[in-house]
Amino acid sequence: MPDFDAGGLRIHYVTAGDPGGRPILLVHGYASDYELNWVGSRWQETLSGHGFRVIGIDLRGHGHSDKPHDPAAYSLRSMAGDALRLLDHLDVARADYLGYSMGARIGLLLCHDHPERFGRVVIAGIGLRQGTSANPAKAQLIARRMRGDTTVDDPEAVMFYNFASARPINDLEALACCILGEHAALREDQITSIQTPIDVIAGDQDVIARDAPALAARLPDGRYDPIPGRNHNNAVPARDFKAAAIPFLLGER
Repeated sequence: MPDFDAGGLRIHYVTAGDPGGRPILLVHGYASDYELNWVGSRWQETLSGHGFRVIGIDLRGHGHSDKPHDPAAYSLRSMAGDALRLLDHLDVARADYLGYSMGARIGLLLCHDHPERFGRVVIAGIGLRQGTSANPAKAQLIARRMRGDTTVDDPEAVMFYNFASARPINDLEALACCILGEHAALREDQITSIQTPIDVIAGDQDVIARDAPALAARLPDGRYDPIPGRNHNNAVPARDFKAAAIPFLLGER
């Protein structure tokens, strides 16, 4: 399995589709990994079928990448830096982008910090508040639950714990450290400065991303597409997600 070095950490990645096709970087959500987020849901297959060169990453702390037990290793900018290092490793100067949940937060940050590297961008599963990882109090609850504190009954913390603990590949201490990393949200003035074409997509039952329309409204070249009847956990494989994202990525809408 291919890996690259990111400041001393081994980061796993995957490529698929047409090697000469239009590159697109896929970045998964918290406690997930490339295979779970994008292969089983048939995103890799769908994008490859539309001629894309698919590039996928297992974020640090996830999947087959290294999993340090140190919150300082998990700043959002460090993880965004891994995504850029992967593009550099593959000699890709510019790519489209598809990110879910934490991967969407990383994509939003990359569009602000490195707009020249990205073409058309789909961010899904977050809203204007930019998800649970941007909320320090919520992050503390999730970390406590990941570390075995069964007194934590916060619905989002329990949801993420149940999701993570069902995957043997996951390291729950690494995931606790990851959620405790420096994940400050972008300010509104930073969001309104982003000129990249962005499609914001979220399940209309997703309480984590219930303010997705507000995020799209503040992006100068943003739009919003709801996924009817879907929540944070079951939105990724939805046909309506693909039906909105693929034409956008192809420049057809």
